[in-house]
Amino acid sequence: MTMTRKEAPQWLLDFWKEIDNKTFGKGFDCFAEDATCHLGIAAWKGREAIRENLRAFIDTGFTAHHDVLEYWDGGSLKIFRGIVTMTPDDPAKPVVKPVMTHFFYMDEANPEQVRSWIGSVGPIAF
Repeated sequence: MTMTRKEAPQWLLDFWKEIDNKTFGKGFDCFAEDATCHLGIAAWKGREAIRENLRAFIDTGFTAHHDVLEYWDGGSLKIFRGIVTMTPDDPAKPVVKPVMTHFFYMDEANPEQVRSWIGSVGPIAF
């Protein structure tokens, strides 16, 4: 598989924007309806489960901002590396900026949608 470094595609930017803005809307349409996600120790099945579990995580008291550092396109596999700035709602807690690495495996039937997302973020501590 040949990986090519590219600018991050709009679908990925839209997805992160939904999380950063706490809107959790159309940016999640990049996932197949029955997509899977393994994010850290979490394992979710289905676009709606991914959306709702990320919403519940963000609602634990912080605002996120995702920055793209690298995006690599291998056709059926997309790799993203970046930093997420996590700002707690409580100003007494420190801002943290963990490194992220995410693998997006695209759907064979619809290569414009993510079939499986495997990612890691951290370590994080407030």
